[in-house]
Amino acid sequence: MKIIIRSQSELPIYAQIMEQIRSQILKGEITEGTVLPSIRKLAKETGVSVITTTRAYSELEAAGFITSVPGKGSIVLPQDNALLREQYLKQIEEYLTEAIRTAELIKLDRSELSDMLEALWESKED
Repeated sequence: MKIIIRSQSELPIYAQIMEQIRSQILKGEITEGTVLPSIRKLAKETGVSVITTTRAYSELEAAGFITSVPGKGSIVLPQDNALLREQYLKQIEEYLTEAIRTAELIKLDRSELSDMLEALWESKED
């Protein structure tokens, strides 16, 4: 598991850790049943406080990505396909919302934005 903390990021450090672990789980890079590094070990490896890693793991647990098992640590839960799809849909919505905001800044109308999306979609199929 690789975690990179960016001091220039707008995200708080705990959110950077959480998002990177979440992303690795969703991509299948960290698989079901994997025991994550202990909170203390992750804090040491990333150079952040134990409080920060505790919050990241707590958020991941609340979101249903991991569970904490006393004596064993934090374990990656199986990912339900419906949950996985919902997570990706949420991410797409966030990206599209940002694209709409950016388009509005330069007075790009809906049809032009739609044409861009269509062109990008077609070009990825090549």
